[in-house]
Amino acid sequence: MLPMLNLQSRAHRRWLVFAFAMLTLSGFAALAGEMRESDTARWDTAALHLAQQWRATHPLVEAVMRELSSLGSTPVMTLFTVLTAGYLLIVGRPARAAAVSLAMITASLAVTALKLGFGRARPDPEFAALVADGLSFPSGHASMSAVFYLTASVLVAQRHKGLRVRAFLVGIGAFMAVLVGVTRVMLGVHWASDVLAGWAFGAGWAALWFWLAAHLRDTRVARAGADQG
Repeated sequence: MLPMLNLQSRAHRRWLVFAFAMLTLSGFAALAGEMRESDTARWDTAALHLAQQWRATHPLVEAVMRELSSLGSTPVMTLFTVLTAGYLLIVGRPARAAAVSLAMITASLAVTALKLGFGRARPDPEFAALVADGLSFPSGHASMSAVFYLTASVLVAQRHKGLRVRAFLVGIGAFMAVLVGVTRVMLGVHWASDVLAGWAFGAGWAALWFWLAAHLRDTRVARAGADQG
């Protein structure tokens, strides 16, 4: 009876995760539609000018933003993913190691495809603190940092039973993703809507992979129970 209740509780949580994934990915789709209709142009431009003014009046801001922005760069994300997957393999969690790796790889491919599909140009370099290559929507830094930091924080949180500890750890992951995204706007290399879309996509993608991993795990446990019965 207890294993059955356990599976029901897991199934309930699993579908909550799936609902969150659909909600955030729907938010991404809605924002993409607004961007294509140029409905984000007004506040995108306002955020760009505000960031430029902040950099002009607070010289230290630019230096700090440059350093923090690297926390979402491709080399750093690749390094963190390899280290995380390696750790999970060492502690005997090969399925989780594979899930983290596949989530990051597929997210990277998806972001590249989305950028090519939307074809949005970056802000004019005269408003930027540095020149960045490539297309703009969605922000790769915001997307990939959301996928990684949220995934990593949830994996760590799952090892703790206290709700406050879990909330704190997941909050750290969310904070890191937000921090990286903000730096991209502050440096003038992305429109604000690029970053918002990146956060929505990254959070949804991470949740989707958690749902898939949980679904496969629960299916395996249910089959093992049926075989024993």
